[in-house]
Amino acid sequence: MSMLTPQGMGGQYRIKGNKYPRMRRRRRRGRLVVIAVASVAVLGMIGWGTLQLIDLFTGGGGKASAAGTKADCGAGATPSATPTARAALPKPDKITVNVFNATTRSGLAKQTADELKKRGFKIGDVGNATKQFDKKVKGTGLLLGPGAALDTSLPVLATQLSTAELRTDAARKGAAVDLIIGDKFKELTKKPDADKALTALASPEPTSSSSQNGC
Repeated sequence: MSMLTPQGMGGQYRIKGNKYPRMRRRRRRGRLVVIAVASVAVLGMIGWGTLQLIDLFTGGGGKASAAGTKADCGAGATPSATPTARAALPKPDKITVNVFNATTRSGLAKQTADELKKRGFKIGDVGNATKQFDKKVKGTGLLLGPGAALDTSLPVLATQLSTAELRTDAARKGAAVDLIIGDKFKELTKKPDADKALTALASPEPTSSSSQNGC
């Protein structure tokens, strides 16, 4: 045994000549376990963040937004009791109508004027249409009035001839409106249908705030 060999050690640990035993340090397994767990946690967080980004850019967040919008609509959808401005339309007895015949058939102007009078309208001039319109109205009729009549008298008169064309003349004076009978005219709108249209025009249904908000 060499003098360099520690007491009690022999065999493979015996030092011979200039050789000596190499002592290895034990690996610190605890540190490796901690590092492994931390790595898994970091990878998990990265994966979760990636999924969130994918969900955001592919519109997944839109579902929540849509649900929130529906909830807001459901909570704030209250019907509005404010009617449209047409509730203040003039009644037929406040409207003066001139009736002109632009066709080659005689008697239509007087016949139509008499029927309008029975329905409550005031009748002004009755006769043949002027050269500007004579034999030039191809439809059932033309309702003509001043600019202010577009949202007042003309819609009321239109309930009596629903297929007529509405037109305004800014240079026209007075409040009277014209009913110019056209080539395709046969008769006024049936009175029951005209009455229904007149009632609906004077009493419009209230609008709801939900439709205005896109709910």
